[in-house]
Amino acid sequence: MISPIDIPEGTQHGKTFRLRGRGIKGVRSSYPGDLYCHINVETPVKLTEHQRKLLRELEESFQKGGNKHSPNDKGWFEKAKAFFF
Repeated sequence: MISPIDIPEGTQHGKTFRLRGRGIKGVRSSYPGDLYCHINVETPVKLTEHQRKLLRELEESFQKGGNKHSPNDKGWFEKAKAFFF
């Protein structure tokens, strides 16, 4: 049985973790190989009205704090670099 792993907060969809020495043993080897863990994030599809309201409130709180919560948001330097190059 494989022991559980801790997924860091803020991990995005598509991230791959390499777990050294936690894979299966090779055919000609006595030690285990690496296990690759691919992260798939699913969004809920059937929400109650209360859950939708809570998500809207969360979105509003993110907007008040700026775009610093978005993993796709670029900082000033990245925007300037894209402008010149």
